[in-house]
Amino acid sequence: MNRDIPYTKKEIGDRGEFYCVQYLLKNGYEILHRNYRKSFGEIDIIARRDGVVSFVEVKTRHHHPMTQPWEAVGYRKQQRIIQTAQAYLIEYDVHAFCRFDVCEVIVDSKTLNLLHLHYIKSAFECR
Repeated sequence: MNRDIPYTKKEIGDRGEFYCVQYLLKNGYEILHRNYRKSFGEIDIIARRDGVVSFVEVKTRHHHPMTQPWEAVGYRKQQRIIQTAQAYLIEYDVHAFCRFDVCEVIVDSKTLNLLHLHYIKSAFECR
Protein backbone atom coordinates (compact mmCIF):
# COMPACT_ATOMS: atom_id res chain seq x y z
CA MET A 1 0.00 0.00 0.00
CA ASN A 2 1.96 2.99 -1.24
CA ARG A 3 0.56 6.40 -2.11
CA ASP A 4 1.62 9.98 -2.51
CA ILE A 5 -0.55 11.45 0.25
CA PRO A 6 0.34 10.92 3.90
CA TYR A 7 -1.68 8.57 6.05
CA THR A 8 -4.16 9.96 8.53
CA LYS A 9 -3.57 9.68 12.26
CA LYS A 10 -6.45 7.20 12.40
CA GLU A 11 -4.92 4.98 9.70
CA ILE A 12 -1.57 5.02 11.49
CA GLY A 13 -3.20 4.32 14.86
CA ASP A 14 -5.38 1.53 13.47
CA ARG A 15 -2.33 -0.15 11.94
CA GLY A 16 -0.46 0.09 15.22
CA GLU A 17 -3.38 -1.48 17.08
CA PHE A 18 -3.48 -4.27 14.48
CA TYR A 19 0.21 -5.03 15.09
CA CYS A 20 -0.31 -4.94 18.85
CA VAL A 21 -3.25 -7.37 18.64
CA GLN A 22 -1.13 -9.72 16.53
CA TYR A 23 1.64 -9.52 19.14
CA LEU A 24 -0.79 -10.23 21.98
CA LEU A 25 -2.39 -13.20 20.22
CA LYS A 26 1.02 -14.65 19.36
CA ASN A 27 1.96 -14.38 23.05
CA GLY A 28 -1.11 -16.21 24.36
CA TYR A 29 -3.45 -13.35 25.19
CA GLU A 30 -7.19 -13.41 24.64
CA ILE A 31 -8.54 -10.14 23.25
CA LEU A 32 -11.59 -9.10 25.30
CA HIS A 33 -12.33 -5.70 23.77
CA ARG A 34 -10.93 -3.18 21.34
CA ASN A 35 -11.54 0.57 21.56
CA TYR A 36 -13.63 0.40 24.73
CA ARG A 37 -15.09 3.89 25.10
CA LYS A 38 -16.74 5.93 27.80
CA SER A 39 -17.42 9.66 27.78
CA PHE A 40 -14.30 10.25 29.88
CA GLY A 41 -11.84 8.01 28.05
CA GLU A 42 -10.95 5.10 25.82
CA ILE A 43 -8.85 1.97 26.15
CA ASP A 44 -7.31 0.71 22.93
CA ILE A 45 -7.14 -2.98 23.81
CA ILE A 46 -8.30 -5.05 26.76
CA ALA A 47 -6.70 -8.48 26.88
CA ARG A 48 -6.34 -11.37 29.30
CA ARG A 49 -3.64 -13.95 29.90
CA ASP A 50 -3.14 -16.24 32.86
CA GLY A 51 -6.02 -14.58 34.75
CA VAL A 52 -4.53 -11.07 34.45
CA VAL A 53 -6.50 -8.39 32.61
CA SER A 54 -4.29 -5.95 30.72
CA PHE A 55 -5.52 -2.51 29.72
CA VAL A 56 -3.30 -1.63 26.78
CA GLU A 57 -2.59 1.84 25.42
CA VAL A 58 -1.07 1.66 21.94
CA LYS A 59 1.19 4.49 20.79
CA THR A 60 2.07 4.34 17.10
CA ARG A 61 4.56 6.54 15.32
CA HIS A 62 5.40 6.59 11.61
CA HIS A 63 9.00 7.63 12.02
CA HIS A 64 11.73 7.27 14.60
CA PRO A 65 10.67 9.87 17.14
CA MET A 66 12.94 12.10 19.19
CA THR A 67 11.07 10.93 22.30
CA GLN A 68 9.77 7.50 23.14
CA PRO A 69 6.08 6.87 22.31
CA TRP A 70 5.28 5.82 25.89
CA GLU A 71 6.17 9.35 27.00
CA ALA A 72 2.91 10.50 25.39
CA VAL A 73 1.05 8.60 28.12
CA GLY A 74 1.32 11.30 30.75
CA TYR A 75 -0.40 11.58 34.11
CA ARG A 76 -3.70 12.97 32.76
CA LYS A 77 -3.91 10.25 30.08
CA GLN A 78 -3.13 7.62 32.70
CA GLN A 79 -5.93 8.92 34.93
CA ARG A 80 -8.44 8.73 32.05
CA ILE A 81 -7.34 5.17 31.28
CA ILE A 82 -7.64 4.18 34.95
CA GLN A 83 -11.12 5.71 35.21
CA THR A 84 -12.21 3.93 32.02
CA ALA A 85 -10.73 0.64 33.27
CA GLN A 86 -12.71 0.98 36.50
CA ALA A 87 -15.89 1.47 34.46
CA TYR A 88 -15.07 -1.63 32.41
CA LEU A 89 -14.47 -3.74 35.52
CA ILE A 90 -17.85 -2.67 36.96
CA GLU A 91 -19.76 -3.00 33.68
CA TYR A 92 -18.48 -6.53 33.00
CA ASP A 93 -18.29 -7.59 36.68
CA VAL A 94 -14.61 -8.50 36.34
CA HIS A 95 -12.76 -9.63 39.46
CA ALA A 96 -9.17 -10.17 38.42
CA PHE A 97 -5.71 -8.77 38.87
CA CYS A 98 -5.27 -5.89 36.42
CA ARG A 99 -2.37 -3.97 35.00
CA PHE A 100 -1.78 -1.07 32.64
CA ASP A 101 0.49 -1.77 29.68
CA VAL A 102 1.77 0.41 26.84
CA CYS A 103 2.61 -0.90 23.38
CA GLU A 104 4.98 1.25 21.33
CA VAL A 105 4.73 0.66 17.60
CA ILE A 106 6.95 2.23 14.93
CA VAL A 107 5.79 1.83 11.32
CA ASP A 108 7.29 2.80 7.97
CA SER A 109 5.85 6.16 6.89
CA LYS A 110 5.38 5.08 3.27
CA THR A 111 3.98 1.57 3.68
CA LEU A 112 2.87 1.37 7.34
CA ASN A 113 4.84 -1.87 7.59
CA LEU A 114 5.99 -2.71 11.10
CA LEU A 115 9.51 -1.53 11.92
CA HIS A 116 9.56 -2.00 15.69
CA LEU A 117 7.21 -3.06 18.50
CA HIS A 118 8.05 -2.66 22.19
CA TYR A 119 5.53 -3.97 24.75
CA ILE A 120 5.80 -2.52 28.26
CA LYS A 121 4.03 -4.51 30.98
CA SER A 122 2.88 -2.54 34.03
CA ALA A 123 3.88 0.75 32.43
CA PHE A 124 1.98 2.67 35.12
CA GLU A 125 -0.13 2.00 38.21
CA CYS A 126 -3.25 3.36 39.88
CA ARG A 127 -2.43 6.28 42.17
